[in-house]
Amino acid sequence: MTQHRATPTVAQVTLIGFFVAALVTAQLTASKVLAFELPVALPIAGAELVLPGAALAYALTFLASDCYTELYGKRAAQIVVNVGFVLNFVVLALVWSTIAAPAADPDVAAEFATVLGASTNIVVGSLLAYVVSQNWDVFVFHRIRDRTGAEKLWLRNIGSTASSQAIDTIIFVAIGFAVAPAVLGVGDVLPVPVLLSLIVGQYLLKLAIAVLDTPVVYAVVALVRSRRAAAGEDRAAA
Repeated sequence: MTQHRATPTVAQVTLIGFFVAALVTAQLTASKVLAFELPVALPIAGAELVLPGAALAYALTFLASDCYTELYGKRAAQIVVNVGFVLNFVVLALVWSTIAAPAADPDVAAEFATVLGASTNIVVGSLLAYVVSQNWDVFVFHRIRDRTGAEKLWLRNIGSTASSQAIDTIIFVAIGFAVAPAVLGVGDVLPVPVLLSLIVGQYLLKLAIAVLDTPVVYAVVALVRSRRAAAGEDRAAA
């Protein structure tokens, strides 16, 4: 059974801090679209991997949330995820208020707004994708745990992240580059082939990270549990 402590541990604070840092980075880098040349052409994506700049940072939030879910339970993870959703608005409010504030140098202010002022379609897409996919990740993680028991951490890490990242990618690209521009009149509606390329490119990277970060999840969970055990032994000895 997951143990809950009244006082937050260093591990809890570190995981939450890592989650929030990656989340804020993702929010601030979402508007830049990256393009990487591939040695071979992939179906739909072609020979170029196109993805939002936030893909890597956002994928790391799932690493942090899966570690947190495994160590502290479903309810605690849901609190972190949904508080993180609210903090997105705090970040946006602070950035937008800084953009709107009078500037000493108009040229610098214009560059600042261009770099940090995410467009409405990107904001709507990223926020909706976040709240749906992160809650789904926590839900699926625990459903797999309920079915398989405490073993097979690799299965719940990859299974929950793979499915939630698919949901996140589809929602973000569809809302940010098709639905929001069409409905709100902000940004350009991208052609379907480009949308599919964005979805495939972003998802392939996130799926690769989900597989590659599994040893990291095991290491973090093992380290925290070993320190818990050592602390328990120390208290018992005292």
